[in-house]
Amino acid sequence: MHRRTFMLGTGAAASLSVIGEAAEAQTRQTQSRRRATPPAASQYRMKLGCQSMPSTDAHFEVFARYGVRNISARATIADGRMYPTVAELTTLKQMAERHGLSLDMLEPEILNSTHIDREKHPGIMLGQDPDREREIEAFATTLRNCAAVGIPCVKYNMSLLGVLRTAPVEGRGGSKYFGWDLAKAKPPTPLTRAGRVDATEFWKRITYFLDRIVPIANETKVRIACHPQDPGTPPGGYQGIDNVLGTIEGLKRFVLINESPYHGLNFCQGSVCENLTDPANQIFDVIRWFGERKKIFNVHFRNIHGARNRFNETFPDEGDIDMVRALRTYAEVGYDGMIMPDHVPGMDDPLVVDGKPVWTPRAENFAFCYGYIRGLLQSAQRSA
Repeated sequence: MHRRTFMLGTGAAASLSVIGEAAEAQTRQTQSRRRATPPAASQYRMKLGCQSMPSTDAHFEVFARYGVRNISARATIADGRMYPTVAELTTLKQMAERHGLSLDMLEPEILNSTHIDREKHPGIMLGQDPDREREIEAFATTLRNCAAVGIPCVKYNMSLLGVLRTAPVEGRGGSKYFGWDLAKAKPPTPLTRAGRVDATEFWKRITYFLDRIVPIANETKVRIACHPQDPGTPPGGYQGIDNVLGTIEGLKRFVLINESPYHGLNFCQGSVCENLTDPANQIFDVIRWFGERKKIFNVHFRNIHGARNRFNETFPDEGDIDMVRALRTYAEVGYDGMIMPDHVPGMDDPLVVDGKPVWTPRAENFAFCYGYIRGLLQSAQRSA
């Protein structure tokens, strides 16, 4: 990348300042007019999606039963490789198609939301060669194989701490709401095996990865969608880690590194809200910032009670966020991808569907979320 430095005289700098202020004012006026005009029905092109596991015929049948037509899924890999073959991806895609599902996104074998102390493939996140180079090549191969099969997007995480949570609280009807209370958090160890990773070092590792993978995404035309870190942690770190993708400014910086239409976010609305001090009011402008720049590749449509450092994940209809307004904001910025449930509340009672035990005690709660999202989309599409 070539960088040039321009030396401006006082007059030129003042002129640029005036021009910049005028442009910013015009942008605010345009946004204000857009918000005053509700999106037309044709702007609601989003699709109900899901990413829950496993990738089996039985599970895909449940998706179809509840009206899900677009999914993110993981391929079954035979021999422990760090990437799926074209044949394995073809098998996954064909299985989805048998149930009327479109495989819109792949979950890779590496760069998942696993705590670094439990991660099987830690090379990229630890910045340790030669494992890092092997993992980067595996991720690049994943993109190339997705392109060969016609899978347009791969989601991933750049996390050392995984998903941090404290004890759940009781929700409606005996359900359990997962959450995070920094004041009650007790790390299992002072440091992870990564040791102290400050913001400078974390950005160095992120940039190293993006420098090598964004060109592959451009070459293959497969989008890469990074999940925000969940949750944000205090300045100075938690377990010695500065979660640089746990702030809005960090996410903005991230998408502008090697800027490309194929480099963006798996926009977890829940995680973004968890990183705001006033999410009920702030989330809509955050959606606009990333959406207007076409950096939202997938949406985890989840609601919370609370804010940064203390929150609980709720059913979508009862949190602090106006989900109808959020959906309208995605439409305003032209987002047309998947809207999917994520981190739905848990429950203890066993569930049986069609006489067979299901694979997760939260399947019923996922079904509620499918219906909620589908209802919002249909209502918006028919009444806008």
